[in-house]
Amino acid sequence: MGILIGLVVTLGCVLGGFMAMGGHIEVLVQPWEFVIIVGAALGIFLVGNPMPTVKDTGKALLEAFKNSVPAEAEYLETLGVLHSLMRELKTKSRSEVEGHIDNPEESAIFQSYPIVLKNKDLTHFICDYCRLIIIGNARSHEIEALMDEEIQTIRQDKMKSYHALVSVGDGLPAIGIVAAVLGVIKAMGALNESPEVLGHLIGAALVGTFLGIFLSYGLVGPIAAKIKSVREKRNRLYIIVKQTLLAYMNGALPQVALEFGRKTISAHDRPTIDAVEQQTLNAGHEAKAA
Repeated sequence: MGILIGLVVTLGCVLGGFMAMGGHIEVLVQPWEFVIIVGAALGIFLVGNPMPTVKDTGKALLEAFKNSVPAEAEYLETLGVLHSLMRELKTKSRSEVEGHIDNPEESAIFQSYPIVLKNKDLTHFICDYCRLIIIGNARSHEIEALMDEEIQTIRQDKMKSYHALVSVGDGLPAIGIVAAVLGVIKAMGALNESPEVLGHLIGAALVGTFLGIFLSYGLVGPIAAKIKSVREKRNRLYIIVKQTLLAYMNGALPQVALEFGRKTISAHDRPTIDAVEQQTLNAGHEAKAA
């Protein structure tokens, strides 16, 4: 919604200001200039990126328009599933815990946290490092180094769509100039026409420059920045898991380890201690009932 409102404000001010200065809006309606610029940008995007990145960019655009950042419920569920797993690690045998992490889709713990279970990448991340904890031979600083490396790899993968759009946005002004040059070439073929016709052709050519610059800085660039913001916030979930499990490996009680993870959440989005305690308390009651 924020993107749509921003685009309406931007277009309203640009086009409204142009009309207020006495400009004729129909002059800007140059569909073939638009076809040249957008088509060339799309072609460059396809040339410069593998198909998985192209598909992920579509997913990233949807996330940006829906502002799919983690809500408080997702943070609470992430902390809740970690608390339940740490409690199992502390009180149950290895074979009992392995049942949860080897097959999370069938695990009563993960089924109690559907938001986390729906996030396959995060679920696998949690299970992989709980499995390493069960083995018992890994040192916490070794696990931390491995986590940092994997989180960095995940971030690089998630940022590929952002970098792809930034590259397209950087090239759009130049593509606009190409479209404008083609328009000027067309105008040069009509030098024997009246000044009115020639002026219309030159004006149409200059629309290409306008479109290239506007699409770059008024559309593609801001949307790419929104994608980066959304995916950085989603990547924060892995940091929560990392800090919580490392605290547990270093001897903290499960409830205390949760604080290490909770504190990594932005203050604006961070759930309160009471909310986290209520989440873990409810999980405990559900486990006893089961």
